[in-house]
Amino acid sequence: MSDSSTLPPARLRPEAELARDALSAPVLARAARLARWAGPDTRVDAGGGLVEEQLPAAAQQLGLSGDDAAAYASEAWRIAVDTGLVEITDEEAGTVTAGEDLALLTGSPQDVLGVWLTALEAVLADASVPDLDDLVDAMAEGGEVDLSSLDWDPDAESEFLDGVLGNLYLLTVGEDGPGDAPVPLPALAASVIVPSDMGEPSNEVLEQVSDAMMRLDDQFRLLEPIGLVAYQPVDEALMADADEEPAAPVDEADVTRYGMVRLTPLGLYGLRARLLDAGFDAPAVGDLADKGADALLDGTAPFPPAAAHAETELWLAGRGPLDAARELLAAARGSDPGAPLRRLRCQQALSLVGAEAEPALREVLDDAELGGLARVWLTEHGARDVPAPPQEMVFWLTIDTVAAQLAAEGNSEELRALVEGLAQQHSGFFDTAWRVEHPATPDVLEAMGRLHPDKKIAKEARKAAFKARSQQGG
Repeated sequence: MSDSSTLPPARLRPEAELARDALSAPVLARAARLARWAGPDTRVDAGGGLVEEQLPAAAQQLGLSGDDAAAYASEAWRIAVDTGLVEITDEEAGTVTAGEDLALLTGSPQDVLGVWLTALEAVLADASVPDLDDLVDAMAEGGEVDLSSLDWDPDAESEFLDGVLGNLYLLTVGEDGPGDAPVPLPALAASVIVPSDMGEPSNEVLEQVSDAMMRLDDQFRLLEPIGLVAYQPVDEALMADADEEPAAPVDEADVTRYGMVRLTPLGLYGLRARLLDAGFDAPAVGDLADKGADALLDGTAPFPPAAAHAETELWLAGRGPLDAARELLAAARGSDPGAPLRRLRCQQALSLVGAEAEPALREVLDDAELGGLARVWLTEHGARDVPAPPQEMVFWLTIDTVAAQLAAEGNSEELRALVEGLAQQHSGFFDTAWRVEHPATPDVLEAMGRLHPDKKIAKEARKAAFKARSQQGG
């Protein structure tokens, strides 16, 4: 995933709703409860952790019991310190006080989400650390950890987890992905292990995927309590020794046994915030609602159709139909490489505007760049007395439309069908098309020659492209 490319836009829940989710996430809720519980008699050790003799009281405060109660209480305390909900006032004496950031949890949604993001970073750092038992076993003389004996590279482990979460984000926001549906853990692990150009994975690669699944199983168990993901863990029967009988009959074809994970709405918000901090262009639907039409048409140019539709609806909601149509048409003009796709987005936006916009479309009937799409709109909306377009305008609009489709979809099946239809419906199409004074004419004709399955017609298209390029001095 390149940080120079625009990611599909995320559809975020309202911040007030996300803030409520953040406050109810077990990790942050426990940290806040301990921060409010701490008092003058609370003591911490040299590392800022609660002293061991106070852990039972902290666990009781959190309503925890059982063998892991002290560990959960210790984790909650550390999050409270890391997020500034608790401050150490005297390191030597080990005394603490409520931190200034504790008040943020009763502040604005943005304040709450800021604290949650800090807690998320702390949990993500924990998730990249090996099992504590391994750390203890690897302790070298002098109290230092021998990382080489762990076969653990902190940077590589962090990059691996970031890569997995990045792919999960893309699957969530992409229109071809599962969206809100959970993703099988094997598929997610394979997405960062198996090379994209590999057909059938080798046994070695499959073993790496299996190892990655086990690592991710541990990591997602840690990430669920912070509210980042909803996770169904790997069935423990899969990790049992081969000679052990399963406790109950199992369905070998049940993919859910291998773990299922999905981003929560809060997790989607959190990962987008991290992507933005890392320099990615990670838009959210609604970002352009208060911007001009030029920003809307350029901004939605790389969006998938459904996301562009949703963004445009929000933009139109704040404007009158006639003013919106005039602003869109003015922003659609241009001869730059992005102009055809801009006009396509304009046409799609105008399809959402009612009949009140008709005067704006009639105003551009004689415009060389906009007259064609104006006639299409007026005809589709049942307007009367729509003048027939001159042939030059028909061919110009055709070239512009194909150029926009090329920019939006590349060599898609839909574009291939459009190219075949054009060549079939217009006899002598290429004899006229190469003369069209549109900056994209040579590229469009070359694409038609590349896409058309009939070799004779494809050759005609390539010859027309050569003529068009020569005419434009290329």
